[in-house]
Amino acid sequence: MFLTISTTGDLERPATDLGFLLHKHPEKAQAFSTSHGTAHVFYPEASAERCTAALLLEVDPVALVRRGKGKGRGGAPDAALAQYVNDRPYAASSLLSVAMSAVFKSALNGVCRALPERVRAPMPLRIEVPALPARGGAELVRKLFGPLGWTSVDAVAVPLDEQFPEWGDSRYVRLVLEGELRLADALRQLYVLLPVLDDAKHYWVAPDEVDKLLRAGEGWLATHPEQKLITSRYLSRRWGLTRQAMQQLELVRLAESDDLDVESIDNAVDETTDTEEKPVPLAEQRRAAVLEALRAAGASRVLDLGCGQGQLVQALLKDVAFTEIVGVDVSMRALTLASRRLKLDRMGERQAARVTLRQGSLTYTDKRLKGYDAAVLSEVIEHLDLPRLPALEYAVFGSARPRTVLVTTPNVEYNVRWETLPAGHARHGDHRFEWTRDEFRGWAREVAQRHGYAVDFVPVGTDDPEVGPPTQMAVFTLTTAGETAKQSGIRTEKEANAA
Repeated sequence: MFLTISTTGDLERPATDLGFLLHKHPEKAQAFSTSHGTAHVFYPEASAERCTAALLLEVDPVALVRRGKGKGRGGAPDAALAQYVNDRPYAASSLLSVAMSAVFKSALNGVCRALPERVRAPMPLRIEVPALPARGGAELVRKLFGPLGWTSVDAVAVPLDEQFPEWGDSRYVRLVLEGELRLADALRQLYVLLPVLDDAKHYWVAPDEVDKLLRAGEGWLATHPEQKLITSRYLSRRWGLTRQAMQQLELVRLAESDDLDVESIDNAVDETTDTEEKPVPLAEQRRAAVLEALRAAGASRVLDLGCGQGQLVQALLKDVAFTEIVGVDVSMRALTLASRRLKLDRMGERQAARVTLRQGSLTYTDKRLKGYDAAVLSEVIEHLDLPRLPALEYAVFGSARPRTVLVTTPNVEYNVRWETLPAGHARHGDHRFEWTRDEFRGWAREVAQRHGYAVDFVPVGTDDPEVGPPTQMAVFTLTTAGETAKQSGIRTEKEANAA
């Protein structure tokens, strides 16, 4: 990935002063080791009239995977290959921002003992980034850089293939910024906005990223019209960190408008209390919806099929109405973690008698699962290959045949509302499919008809008027005819074929 910084001058104020401000001599080509490759600084031109400094970052894809575990790029079925074959060596991203902060640290901080007056003064600058990933297109690039004092923000979309213009444009732009700014301000803007436009980071966003954002955004972020988008993307949409940063930026804005210090107006906060309501995680909303449906069905003996680490089993144990709870999972590791979560080894005898953890595959019939009031398949079916669904269907609805079956699964239509989820990616790397509401309801109705169940559908989470809820739940109830078939042990021809 590549970035150039150019300036012009004269004999009185030579352009080569750029070398002093960057702390890199124009007559030298220097290399700096980074955790993911090598950064090179060199000067393609250096005269009193014009000087250009270039930063070239050579990224080692293998080092990127080993050190960063592929953070910020997961979620796709081909993620394992994408860790090695991707745009990271070529397109400006958080990797380039980190390299800038290391190589041009003094310039970012506005420190130059040799020419302190040049640090504080604006200078003519031209910054060029040949390949900048921009999720939001050239228009978003102009919205982000336009209010920052640049006289020209030239963002041109790069075509997918110049020989085939009908293929359209890629998500990359060629960016050229021109204007008179302080060098430190320009570098800070790039440090923040490169990963914001890429909408990804190669490292885990920890709480100290808020301080980094506030330092780099000093003087421009508090009043930026796209402040919320910048803050949210820079902090990888971590809600708590974004809220913290937005509050700090609002204090900065208020202080600047009243010509006061931030500390003088931030003096009425009681940090021992927190009365603001926080959004309930979707996983908790799912468990609450499942528990409500189980109570409405009058279930007391419950199967948690695909119980994972036992979060739902733990919630069921807190309600004495559920007298017998069986968690089933094919993974012994998951069952071990569930046992630790539930503290089975320290649980009282009466409480321990209510819960059982069993290893088993949901695509095979199991006589031990018959006779229960209800079975829950929460976020399970999407982890199976589609050809295996008929086997699971018969094992649960045809063989075990509980009176109530609850099935939850992601609503793929809602994925467009997840800003952190790239278009076309599944919510989890192990999801074999994700259904629309029509697809899920079509499958559920066919299952219900084949096995003698009635089915209703319940939204889980905010029911968006355009794309529906984030999670969809089907509530299957055994009908009278189905109950008769269950008692007689008759299998239909379709059930036998499914088995």
